[in-house]
Amino acid sequence: MKEFKLPDVGEGLTEAEIVRWHVKPGDPVKVNQIIVEIETAKAVVELPCPFEGVVTALMADEGETVDVGRPIISVDDGSGPAAPAVGEGTAGARAEALAEDMVPEPAAADEPSTEKRQPVLVGYGVKPGAARRRPRKPSAGSPAASSAVAPAAPPAAPAVLPASGGVPAAPAVPAVPARPAPEPAVRETPPTGSAAGPAARRAAVLAKPPVRKLAKDLGVDLATVPPTGPHGTITREDVHAAVEAAADAGRTAPRTAAQAVPAARGGEERIPVKGVRRATAQAMTASAFTAPHVTEFLQVDVTGAMEAVARLRALPDFAEVKVSPLLLVAKAVLVAARRYPMINSMWDEAAQEIVVKHYVNLGIAAATPRGLLVPNVKNAHELSLPDLARAIGSLAETARAGRTQPADMSGGTITITNVGVFGVDAGTPILNPGESAILAFGQVRDLPWVVDGQVVPRRVCTLALSFDHRVIDGELGSLFLRDVGAMLEDPLRMLAWG
Repeated sequence: MKEFKLPDVGEGLTEAEIVRWHVKPGDPVKVNQIIVEIETAKAVVELPCPFEGVVTALMADEGETVDVGRPIISVDDGSGPAAPAVGEGTAGARAEALAEDMVPEPAAADEPSTEKRQPVLVGYGVKPGAARRRPRKPSAGSPAASSAVAPAAPPAAPAVLPASGGVPAAPAVPAVPARPAPEPAVRETPPTGSAAGPAARRAAVLAKPPVRKLAKDLGVDLATVPPTGPHGTITREDVHAAVEAAADAGRTAPRTAAQAVPAARGGEERIPVKGVRRATAQAMTASAFTAPHVTEFLQVDVTGAMEAVARLRALPDFAEVKVSPLLLVAKAVLVAARRYPMINSMWDEAAQEIVVKHYVNLGIAAATPRGLLVPNVKNAHELSLPDLARAIGSLAETARAGRTQPADMSGGTITITNVGVFGVDAGTPILNPGESAILAFGQVRDLPWVVDGQVVPRRVCTLALSFDHRVIDGELGSLFLRDVGAMLEDPLRMLAWG
């Protein structure tokens, strides 16, 4: 039996959420077969199985957050020795203990049962002659304790006590007929209003720990769920069926007088903060309260850039590539970063140094159903314009499909966020941790513009540059932003300066 532990699929990953299992117990698996999808703080990742064999157990439920290093699945590869029988070795003792814990004790613990006790787990039974575990003494107020109290015997038939004390001996001629031995109980539900409370009723039902956790998360009382599993156990399907039944009942039930009162408008909704949202919140909070942000704005006539985009789309080299204004913005940022290397740097607080990076991993912010992702084009400064267009298109497509890998979002050096696609002119973007500059590209609009003393309609957009004032002073930020705007006004400058 081999266990697969949750690995660290990113840089410093500590936990991940189980999104979807591709296998179930009993399924055969092969090496490198995809078995599960997990969501980290950065991306959804598919994990392959490192073993070949048969799945014996899934150790984490879908939606559960698991720490790195915790086993999530066990696989029987057929190489281990046969499992010991019940009562032999530690595993057998655990199995027998589990069977006894799941089966409630008979109503009278001190009476011998005339029927064979039914095992709960398939393959586990009581070996002939094997030592039986001593029944647990029922606590006061429990269902077993309540049912163990026998009716008061009439005075004519007193019990005969042995001289040494202990268990009373049976009378020679009982005054009342002896009670028949109770049949093995599969499920006990104390009557309403009895001394046993809700906790005791939940403990009396049969359900595995993952099913109990699911019921707790969904707010389902297991004592009200009809079981369909072996020997009266409650399954995950039973819990989901109970939730659906409650929802159907709520939709079809007649309105009472109290329900007829209109509910107040508004209300609240609580959304768990996890995954990408939690990672984004932590990163933005750390950046906003660590790096002193400065944002500068520049309105630019991009009529020439829009004409260049139209001409690029007609070229054979861009026949199967999406060409958008963002492509020219990215190229302008790469050229300007080469002219002003300090823009492409970071502040190292621990070493008290400024790290200037002579390579550009260009981040492109992408809005996805999972939240904001910022994958980056590795070594973007080395790519030709068609290759840069393909790389940006591939990042966007992968992000929308939810398949961005953690490696694609690490190591960024400078970022572009395109807020213009949402119809926004500008904003004050927050730096990604480890970077010193981020450029926001606003929507392109037709505005009146003065050209050679004449007011004419032109295509205009707004650029907003946020930078870390510890690394970049106002002059450097202004020069970088001015050059990016100049290259968008006249794309030929990209050739002259690049």
